[in-house]
Amino acid sequence: MSTSTMTSKGQTTIPKEIRARLHLQPGDRLEFVVDDDGRVTVLPATVDATELRGILKAPARPVTVAAMKQAIRKRGGRR
Repeated sequence: MSTSTMTSKGQTTIPKEIRARLHLQPGDRLEFVVDDDGRVTVLPATVDATELRGILKAPARPVTVAAMKQAIRKRGGRR
C-alpha cells in the first residue's frame, strides 16, 4: 500500500508506483470520485487522443462540405 502526506496547503505527492500504474505525466488532470460509503477513487481525467480511436462509427457515406452547408441552409432556424 502506498501512502503520502498532505501539506498545510492541501497538497500531496502521488507515489511513483501509483503514477506509473495510472500512466500519469506532469500536467495530467485527476478526477476524484467519492462513493456513497465515503471511499475515494482517483482516476486520470486526461485521456490520450489515441485511446479514443474507434469509439465512433464511421459515417454511412462520406459527406462533402457543400452538402453540409446545404443541409444547414435547408433546416434554417428550425429547432
